[in-house]
Amino acid sequence: MKNDADRARIGLVSISDRASSGVYQDQGIPALQEWLKSALTSEFETETRLVADEREAIEAALIELTDEKQCDLIVTTGGTGPARRDVTPEATLAVATKEMPGFGEQMRQISLHFVPTAILSRQVAVIRETEGHAALIINLPGQPKSIRETLEGLKDADGKPVVPGIFAAVPYCIDLIGGPYIETDEAVCKVFRPKSAIRPKSA
Repeated sequence: MKNDADRARIGLVSISDRASSGVYQDQGIPALQEWLKSALTSEFETETRLVADEREAIEAALIELTDEKQCDLIVTTGGTGPARRDVTPEATLAVATKEMPGFGEQMRQISLHFVPTAILSRQVAVIRETEGHAALIINLPGQPKSIRETLEGLKDADGKPVVPGIFAAVPYCIDLIGGPYIETDEAVCKVFRPKSAIRPKSA
């Protein structure tokens, strides 16, 4: 189990046939990196992977990032629709030891405020456990705007949360599976932890 003082290690996986083959510039990983830099106040490092819409390649990336790179959190973007090439949820479930269905439910609830086709999204979240380590793996949408909305949630004109984003629950989940203590900028994303789990703010 990792020492609490360790910085968070976050895997970012963009899944796209065209981006992985160089047809166009990937937008998923830069969007995720930008959001994490704005939201996290505790130290973290990232491992990035750009893979094609191939189940075996996605599974291999998720296994490597968990088992070898010891990522605490892995976020994927892309490949979660109903098209035949969209196999990210199947690959994610294949490497899982636990399903976390609440994440997918909340992501669709957020997206339904914007588009009725949110019901077509199949994002899932899981935990992959190995001896002495575990990672939370979350599938996110492919569009940068949708990535931000899903992570942050919906806010009113004054910036107050209306529907919580999924990241509000991520740090406490990481606590529970033995990972490092992640803190955020509350103006971007306010984390929820039970009072008994809250630590003094780091310097």
